[in-house]
Amino acid sequence: MIGISDIEAAAGLIAGHVVRTPTVESPGLSALLGVPVTAKLEVLQRTGSFKARGATAKLLSLSEADRAAGVVAVSGGNHAISVAVMAEALGVKATVVMAKSAPARAVEIAEAAGATVRLTDTMDDAFALMSRLQADGLTMVHPFDDPVVVAGQGTVGLELAEDASDGITDVLVSIGGGALISGVAAALHARRPGVRIWGVETVGAQAMSEALAAGGPKPVRLSSIVSTLSAPTVSRITYDHVTDLVSDVLVVSDAEAVQGTLDLANHAKVWAEPAAGCLVPAARRVLERVGGDARLGLVLCGGNATTSDVMSWAERFNLR
Repeated sequence: MIGISDIEAAAGLIAGHVVRTPTVESPGLSALLGVPVTAKLEVLQRTGSFKARGATAKLLSLSEADRAAGVVAVSGGNHAISVAVMAEALGVKATVVMAKSAPARAVEIAEAAGATVRLTDTMDDAFALMSRLQADGLTMVHPFDDPVVVAGQGTVGLELAEDASDGITDVLVSIGGGALISGVAAALHARRPGVRIWGVETVGAQAMSEALAAGGPKPVRLSSIVSTLSAPTVSRITYDHVTDLVSDVLVVSDAEAVQGTLDLANHAKVWAEPAAGCLVPAARRVLERVGGDARLGLVLCGGNATTSDVMSWAERFNLR
């Protein structure tokens, strides 16, 4: 299990390389949801998502030999962007593997940062290719099965604990492979004991909720449009953290996640991707369970969806 000392060490390591993103009270979301809401704006992070934190922590922790060998990462989009951009900044050659369903923008940004991009038919194929490239000598920067990466993502929770006003009762965090919620939960467990942590997934990207039902990580069939949450399985480390530290994992539909993205734009004045938008409908379900005296914290994990992507999804689901 990741401890607060691991997260504090990661914070020291990545300081100066990533942004200490704002933690703000949101009048718009508070009015929409009917309770006080604080937002952690990782949409303003370098590379557009929290992923820069874990990628930077891992890259900086590597030996000179491992860095010289070059790194390889697999991603639904945001981890690829972060590894590519941060590796370029640190002078490390990077290869990133993505499924063809990944956002075109992620491919463009990774290539512009000088990374070699390899595309596969499915996420399962992408993970398999990453393993082969690691066997060929590249150094793996795994998106969620790595304690250094989990500790790096945990700096989001450390900052939230330090910067949010007192009284937050419930924090909602999106789940793909589970590194973000694992790190955030570990930080809040240490710094804000008593705060409940809730995970959120989308239908068709339910690796954590299916793992909880099965008693351990298992492969899942992916069908969600939310590629940045579409991990084919969670890891043992993230499963253990969620089992021990998270109150529950909620699952919302793709349509609800896209509507949440529109709600964030219209009410919070924040541009986010559906991986963050899914928190809005989930927040309503949390309030149904815990009551109207709650004070919510939402970790808005990333904003790397284009306006055309979101408008296309909204049209598909007949949303406004």
